[in-house]
Amino acid sequence: MENKISKSGVALALSTALALSATSGTVTASDKEKCYGVALAGENDCKAGPGTSCAGSSTRDYQGNAWSIVAKGTCETLNSPTSPTGKGQLMTFEEKM
Repeated sequence: MENKISKSGVALALSTALALSATSGTVTASDKEKCYGVALAGENDCKAGPGTSCAGSSTRDYQGNAWSIVAKGTCETLNSPTSPTGKGQLMTFEEKM
């Protein structure tokens, strides 16, 4: 008996594989966290202290009260020269000079 693969069977297999790979790469809010002190001036995601509105409102690089959204578990591995530890923080902090 000869095995024949139809074009529609191949198309179905391909579309299923693509759909599965697309959903496995989906990032949810629970996969992210706020990381303070890692944003460059004007590139924060939101909230940069008193007198600022939201995204893009930080005035200094590595501002201790400005955050960026990062992958969960990576914040404290990112460099932040103004942080007491030299790494991003999960809470606001007083910047060292």
